Amino acid sequence: MSRAPEGGTERAVSRSPKSEPVGADETQAGNAQAGSGLSARLAANDLLRAAFARRGGLDEALNDPRFRKLPAQDRAFARALAMAVLRNHGRIEAALDARLQKPPPEPVRELLRLGVAQLFALDVPDFAAVATTVKLAERDNATRPYKGLLNGVLRGLARDGAPDVPPEANAPDWLLQRWRAAYGEDRALALAATIPDEPATDLSLRDPAEAERWAEELEAVVLPGGSLRTRRRGDLAEWPGFAEGAWWVQDAAAAIPARLLAAKPGETIADLCAAPGGKTLQLATTGAEVVAIDRSEPRLKRLRENLARMDLKAEVLVADAERWDDGRRFDAVLLDAPCSSTGTFRRNPEVLWATRPPDIAKLADVQHRLLDAAAKRVRPGGRLVYCVCSLEREEGETQVLAFLRRHPEFRTEPAVPAEVGAPDDALTPEGWLRVLPSQWAEHGGLDGFFMARLARS
Repeated sequence: MSRAPEGGTERAVSRSPKSEPVGADETQAGNAQAGSGLSARLAANDLLRAAFARRGGLDEALNDPRFRKLPAQDRAFARALAMAVLRNHGRIEAALDARLQKPPPEPVRELLRLGVAQLFALDVPDFAAVATTVKLAERDNATRPYKGLLNGVLRGLARDGAPDVPPEANAPDWLLQRWRAAYGEDRALALAATIPDEPATDLSLRDPAEAERWAEELEAVVLPGGSLRTRRRGDLAEWPGFAEGAWWVQDAAAAIPARLLAAKPGETIADLCAAPGGKTLQLATTGAEVVAIDRSEPRLKRLRENLARMDLKAEVLVADAERWDDGRRFDAVLLDAPCSSTGTFRRNPEVLWATRPPDIAKLADVQHRLLDAAAKRVRPGGRLVYCVCSLEREEGETQVLAFLRRHPEFRTEPAVPAEVGAPDDALTPEGWLRVLPSQWAEHGGLDGFFMARLARS
């Protein structure tokens, strides 16, 4: 109930479209449903088709000019409805399977998903959820004969309420099996149980010493490590502290790798695969000389805008980190490698349903090559932090084990969770950090990450 090719789970936002919800948005958009009609629901269906079709499909659909031309309220509701379906997809499918004697055509099932999500995940009145779904069916020859089925199934669910389903229904079977093998039954089920939960918005501060001030201004709590967590909603650009560059949006887990790197004033730092730039901003606040490299010019544009908003400095270069033609070596290198992003399902639930098993093997090969390229950038005596927002061991633990065999000049420099704002139980026996979304339950969870700090002899 995707991450782009390069970068982390942070959203280093320079602006936010007016009236579009940010952070904890599904409920807010549901409350605004009265002004959002069939066009918003059709748009939500288009978003879902793109999200299920391929990795990155949801982002592409959200940026499609046809979607951007919709009124702001319709865009907000369409996005919230699509996210509600993605977060609750497994539970929705289980509820429908219990009601349907035989599978209907896929276009009919798509409409049923929209209706069920409105009934159980958004604050849409039952009559509106049922009526609008039936009206959508009337618009298409393929779905019109099934109006009675749609009406009966949705009315029955509205009457009887959401069925109880086990946590394992939330996740694709193949991923759940991988998590069982990697983390054991209890942790795998705990991961699956968090999938429907809508996360709050986390913020990193330009000046960590002002955490209490901005926590009060933003109705936030201060998390271990110094990130702020707020349930505030609305346009980011209108939040206190945005205009003066006091903070940027970044999941609490995504803020840990830069702390683990422990940059010092005057050090030279390379941030590889840097966009959208949250970690670059963190590194720049330390007084280090930062070079941010990414192959995506549009994503680096956002980084440049945020550096200007924060009044921070970094050298920003468009380049492929693996083939970057530059002879410099650095005191420290941060590699947030492109990955399957399965650890970001709290904010990007589409990764659960668009990722396929072959994707992990392909990405692991990319990570292998990027790690070797990053190693060449570390001066003797320097350090390298490797991280991925993936829950898959091939992209995390296995990568570092293989890297250390290929590069005996590197060794693990163990992490201390309390020093970097990580959950205590994230520390592995090797001294790495394996952060799971089910950790920090008392704080509301965080994204999944793997991180390792390696020192060059």
